[in-house]
Amino acid sequence: MNQRKREYFDRQVQYVLSKLPDSVTQLLEEIPLHVEDYPSKSVMRSKKIKYIDDLCGYFSGIPIGEQLHAQPKTPTTITIFRYGIFSLAFDADGVFSKKELRRQIRITILHELGHYHGMSESEIRKIGYG
Repeated sequence: MNQRKREYFDRQVQYVLSKLPDSVTQLLEEIPLHVEDYPSKSVMRSKKIKYIDDLCGYFSGIPIGEQLHAQPKTPTTITIFRYGIFSLAFDADGVFSKKELRRQIRITILHELGHYHGMSESEIRKIGYG
């Protein structure tokens, strides 16, 4: 991804973060939010992802409800992926939408925070963030 697109995406992330409720942004101060172009090969293998734009986000760590009973092997982080999210910002005719990009960024961040709170994929889908 070229630097211009990367910077554009990152500005949209900042915009989305500025519109989230204070309780969510405070939580994100405790959990690092990383933005990367695409998932690593090891993440793709572990999630059985074939294409780099098939994954929008990834939660790494131990959900909050399990932290008392386990020692984390890796730090708790949320990573969102530019390629995956950008791919969802285009409609069926290939027209890009900034509004849709922002919506997908928001959905992805909230989706991964759901995993941090111990929610499964199906539970997250039920509340509209799948």
